[in-house]
Amino acid sequence: MAPARSTGCLSGALFRQLLLTFSILTFVCDACKTVTLHVPSKLDAEKFIGRVNLKECFKSANLIHSSDPDFQILEDGSVYTTNAILLSSEKRTFTILLSNTENQEEKTIPVLLEHQTKILKQRHSQEKVLRRAKRRWAPIPCSVPENSLGPFPLFLQQIQSDTAQNYTIYYSIRGPGVDKEPLNLFYVERDTGNLFCTRPVDREEYESFELVAFATTPDGYTPEYPLTLVIRIEDENDNYPIFTETKYIFKVSENCRVGTTVGQVCATDKDEPDTLHTRLRYSIIEQLPASPTLFSMHPTTGVITTTSSQLDRELMDKYQLKIKVQDMDGQYFGLQTTSICVINIEDANDHLPTFTRSSYVTSVEENRIDVEILRIAVEDKDLINTANWRANFTILKGNENGNFKIVTDPKTNEGILCVVKPLNYEEKQQMTLQIGVVNEAPYVGSSRSAMNTVTVTVNVENQDEGPECSPAVQTVRIKENSPVRTKVNGYKAYDPETRSSNGLRYKKLSDPEGWVTVEENSGSIVILRSLDREAETIRNGIYNITVLASDKDGRTCTGTLGIVLEDVNDNGPFIPQWRVTICKSTMSSAEIVAVDPDEPIHGPPFDFALDGVSDSDVFRTWRLTKINGILFTLVCGASGAAKKPKVFPDDLAQQNLIISNTEAPGDDKVCSTNGFTTHTVGGSAQGFCGTLGSGVKTGGQETIEMVKGGHQTLDSCQGAGHHHTLDSCRGGQVETDRCRYTYSEWYSYTQPRLGEKVQLCNQDDNHTHAQDYVLSYKYEGRGSAAGSVGCCSERQEEDGLEFLDHLEPKFRTLAETCMKR
Repeated sequence: MAPARSTGCLSGALFRQLLLTFSILTFVCDACKTVTLHVPSKLDAEKFIGRVNLKECFKSANLIHSSDPDFQILEDGSVYTTNAILLSSEKRTFTILLSNTENQEEKTIPVLLEHQTKILKQRHSQEKVLRRAKRRWAPIPCSVPENSLGPFPLFLQQIQSDTAQNYTIYYSIRGPGVDKEPLNLFYVERDTGNLFCTRPVDREEYESFELVAFATTPDGYTPEYPLTLVIRIEDENDNYPIFTETKYIFKVSENCRVGTTVGQVCATDKDEPDTLHTRLRYSIIEQLPASPTLFSMHPTTGVITTTSSQLDRELMDKYQLKIKVQDMDGQYFGLQTTSICVINIEDANDHLPTFTRSSYVTSVEENRIDVEILRIAVEDKDLINTANWRANFTILKGNENGNFKIVTDPKTNEGILCVVKPLNYEEKQQMTLQIGVVNEAPYVGSSRSAMNTVTVTVNVENQDEGPECSPAVQTVRIKENSPVRTKVNGYKAYDPETRSSNGLRYKKLSDPEGWVTVEENSGSIVILRSLDREAETIRNGIYNITVLASDKDGRTCTGTLGIVLEDVNDNGPFIPQWRVTICKSTMSSAEIVAVDPDEPIHGPPFDFALDGVSDSDVFRTWRLTKINGILFTLVCGASGAAKKPKVFPDDLAQQNLIISNTEAPGDDKVCSTNGFTTHTVGGSAQGFCGTLGSGVKTGGQETIEMVKGGHQTLDSCQGAGHHHTLDSCRGGQVETDRCRYTYSEWYSYTQPRLGEKVQLCNQDDNHTHAQDYVLSYKYEGRGSAAGSVGCCSERQEEDGLEFLDHLEPKFRTLAETCMKR
């Protein structure tokens, strides 16, 4: 087919002829310029033959008609044949009528169809006229219909140079389609400049060609610049639209709202974009099952939506649509393609699980656990093996004690009722349970109740049980001084069915001390040995034994009998610390603590006494002072010439009482140190220091050994590894000097170390010393009533001031002053 041409390309004679042909139409409406279309002599039906610019003639036209029914005009000006046409003459005409229905304005466009052979003759005959009328060496738009049927070679246009009036001009072309691929598609006649196409062209392969034309003289002179020629390939609707998929699969939930998007289909067309050849329309041709119509498709986007809210998966879980896409904006002569769309209906939990029966009755033996007693079936119309179908069972009532549990069988969806805590026939023979069921997924239906329920009656069957030891621990009270063969009530088991202990036999399993025996028939206990509440196996006054109870069938149970031993005063108090050390340099007394293993009612207060001493001088030297019910203080004193009690002088405070392990017998002797006179117990000297028990004094230290009765002596100073009598101590100055020498050594040793301790004495949290710390107190002389009054002088350690709590009243004020920071 040849491209459309304006009347400017025609000869004057032909133009006048056309005006005469269409003069009959001029009286009806205004005519626009004539459009000429070059066509072959034979045209097939629905064949594109060219395009007319309608907007150039009438922009506001909303109605387009053709005066010839063999031709159809589209909105974009495309001209198509409606029937097969054979041009009997070299030309044919018809008119395009454009009208505006709003203002009744109309215009016409004359269309001339010319056979290509006629055009060639006319152009050859009018060649000289065209040369003279207009300069021809300029780019002229040209087009070639794709897939043209010819005849070939197909004349396209003529190129000419005005210099041909003065010179002999030869024409030539180069470029794609000539000397480049596709080769030899176009050629130009050397002498005439006529341009021809040699074969059909596919626009989808080549949209256009850009050629370069040359005009030269025989001797090679080029009077014109090279001319660029663009040959556009006009599109023909020769490509079908194609869906991107041969089969679409979508899904949508049942009971969804109207207008819910299901999916979108898409198709492509290789024809020229933005033309009717690629303007696609989508539609649904068929739905299976056909009724009711549930889906619609947007004609331009291909989006499929629902038109009903009655999608029910339980009625139909799949629909199939046959869909169509058609070009030419869906007009009947457009090319079309079909595809299949499958829509799966997804399940929603719009059905509740329902019980297959209204009630159930089952039974179970008492005392059984972890046993299945019932399977409860349910029905659910939702999709099987999904959360919408799987059931969750709950015991709503009757399981307050936690005897039952119910789980779901994942394969059958049944509820399995089990006993997890033993039932007791003697307590309850029948239990009623209310069981509810729901799905794993939330319910979305319209039912008022989201749970169905069922009643289950569980009958408890009696079982021949063995004895029951309840409570597991029983107690009995016995005084610890109860005589042997005393009989008291023991452990009692019972038959849970008869609630009686008749016929049961008892046996002792454990008895740590072997104190009792258990009577076989009654379970009573009989004392075999003396009971001792203070034994090591007793905890909190309770002695536990284990008893086994059995019935005639050999079934047994085990219980514990706690024997509460009531305390009697069968233990005297004793002093755990049987040796007490009094350091004379820092101490004047010592605390003595007594304990009693019996209960408090048989314990404190205690009476303390200096037992086994008959010498009155000892009683004047040592005295006991009561602190509280269990605690006494032992105080050491001294007498003057008048034999009155007198405290030790301060200058002897450096002497200490220490523990001695000497157990061998020795002479009762007292040795004076530092001029302090000592005598044997019972002596009549003016000064003395006595002890309760036996003592040893070495290096300024004395030891008091607390004994419970027996022989008491006063050991002398020990020198050179042997004992001395009282006489040798009196008459031997050596012993006294030895004691003094020993004291001097002790004094020299302790003074520097005592100074180190003093550095840390009486400091507060900020390491600030007491006010009297920096003051110096000197020796007051022998026999002074006031010793050293420094706040630290009486301290042996940093702590160790417990003796201040027990001072006599006249020293308390001084003690309180020394304690202040």
